[in-house]
Amino acid sequence: MSKENFHQLVADLTAQIAGRPLDNALDQWLNATHGAGSPTFAALQNACLEGVAEGWLCEREGGGIRYGRPFKPEDALHRFSVDVVDMRDLAGPHHTHPNGEIDLIMPLEGDATFDGRPAGWCVYPPGSAHHPTVAQGRAMVLYLLPEGQIQFTRH
Repeated sequence: MSKENFHQLVADLTAQIAGRPLDNALDQWLNATHGAGSPTFAALQNACLEGVAEGWLCEREGGGIRYGRPFKPEDALHRFSVDVVDMRDLAGPHHTHPNGEIDLIMPLEGDATFDGRPAGWCVYPPGSAHHPTVAQGRAMVLYLLPEGQIQFTRH
């Protein structure tokens, strides 16, 4: 999987969600349309795993988290940035989402959950905040951030 092919996969998805409010309705739609077991979920998960294996994804590490931002916000991605993290049984740094956050949860080991959610999508509305937490195993999480906006806080 080339970085360019991964970019196209994400762009195809962001074209479908561009301009939609980041809310529970989007969460439900993503899980019904592109949730665990769907071709989109499988393609994105395979792309993430291949990107890590090839060394261009999750190339950084800190605090027990492997992470990376392969794409900054751009028009081709409908102004979303793309981050991918690989976490095992830990809580990451507290942050807020000024414009919201869309997460694709991909369990890799055990019955891993992300913020208590199983495989699939989780949408956080604008102004929300959390300690991103993987429990019960290991998971990779793809984050889409409108305009790349994230604010780390001291908690």
